[in-house]
Amino acid sequence: MGVRIFAAIVPPADAVEHLDDFLDPRRDAVRDEGLLRWTIAEQFHVTLAFLPDVADHLVDEYVDRLADGLARTPVPVLRLAGPLTFPNAHETRALAVGVVPESEGADVVLERMAGRARNAAVAVGTEVDGQRFRPHLTIARLRRASDTTNWVRLLETYSGPEWPVLEAAVIASHLGQGPGGRPRYETLAEIPLGQ
Repeated sequence: MGVRIFAAIVPPADAVEHLDDFLDPRRDAVRDEGLLRWTIAEQFHVTLAFLPDVADHLVDEYVDRLADGLARTPVPVLRLAGPLTFPNAHETRALAVGVVPESEGADVVLERMAGRARNAAVAVGTEVDGQRFRPHLTIARLRRASDTTNWVRLLETYSGPEWPVLEAAVIASHLGQGPGGRPRYETLAEIPLGQ
């Protein structure tokens, strides 16, 4: 068994704090009988590519390939805003906040970053999750599929501060080793974007 890793954009502290402050009183007010398992703020991220099982000896090569792929990537400016649900609002398994491009071409840059993160995995010969890239930041997972229409309405009012994406991170996810049985995240590399 190898390592579970993902390439991601980690929002800066002020963006994380803004979203966490918005969610905090609302998390406390909801009586969900344990249905929602909230993502802790320290683990907020936007996944570019998920690699479920990478052989230890391939991790460094993946980081190097990703760094090569991102070396000439322009810096996009993004904002967290609005709701996303997976698969939909009536049978939600994951509740998320959307990622909005704020600089010209940022949506294209984001797609390219995700593509390069996936291509780097293929190039080193490891499996990569093949789901369509929909940029988002997961705020909660649901223990069973449920209607989250009220949360969608609430999140429609959310718009965070914008920020420039200066780097991507490669993070290992150690299942069950974090607080409350959550995964423990370990940042393996921070890769600066080119200009």
